[in-house]
Amino acid sequence: MRRLHKFLLLPAAEQRLLISASLLLLVVKVGLVLLPFRTVRSMLAKLMGLHLGFRGVNHCPAEKIVWAVELAGHLIPRASTCLTQALTAQVLLLRRGHPALVHIGTVKGEGGELRAHAWVESGGDVVIGEYDLEQYTPLVILNGGGR
Repeated sequence: MRRLHKFLLLPAAEQRLLISASLLLLVVKVGLVLLPFRTVRSMLAKLMGLHLGFRGVNHCPAEKIVWAVELAGHLIPRASTCLTQALTAQVLLLRRGHPALVHIGTVKGEGGELRAHAWVESGGDVVIGEYDLEQYTPLVILNGGGR
């Protein structure tokens, strides 16, 4: 009940953004579970091309988009991984006119296992997934084109 009360106190634009981030995070998670990665990227690329009422650019600051994605990740923890948050943030950032590149890197863990991490860079700054990035070897950078 307390979360609902806090949500209702938010301005309408922030409520819509949080709902968008939450729904997209769930869609990305389900997509990654059920479909090949290439298919999910292709579907997200189509979403990035839709304007859905956003006539201009930068109607929403990148920091607010990051806030919504991170909060959605806390509200829906089982759906939230670094990859689902990165892909969600990329769609929301690009749809609102901000640059966004998803980086995926790997590192060998202490037990020899391979660990991967995804993060988003916007305007030269890491905006999602910034922790211990120097230990990861970058493998791929995904633009908004679905490739």
